[in-house]
Amino acid sequence: MMVRIKRAYEQASADDGCRVLVDRLWPRGVSKERAELDEWLKEIAPSPALRTWWNHDPERMEEFALRYRAELDANTEAVAALRALIARGVTTLVYGAKDPQVNHARVLAEYLEE
Repeated sequence: MMVRIKRAYEQASADDGCRVLVDRLWPRGVSKERAELDEWLKEIAPSPALRTWWNHDPERMEEFALRYRAELDANTEAVAALRALIARGVTTLVYGAKDPQVNHARVLAEYLEE
């Protein structure tokens, strides 16, 4: 199982494998053609309430990760769908956040690798 993460604003590459958008909202300014996605799993993203509370604040990252993991534990259908994609081979989780360290895709990738 190989899971990578990549910003939606970065160029897609052949070694990305299956590209899955893991945001609830479409990334601003990115066309569907440029995104080169295989799937869009909105349901795997943090809930709107959690995303609003967190607001990508680095100070809240640890608490956000705990809360998001709890949401993932309860979201068995979306997690199973993503695990099925990952089972096929290399999978890149595509996200729109600016910070490559402070984003939910990083938490999601770690969650999936456990």
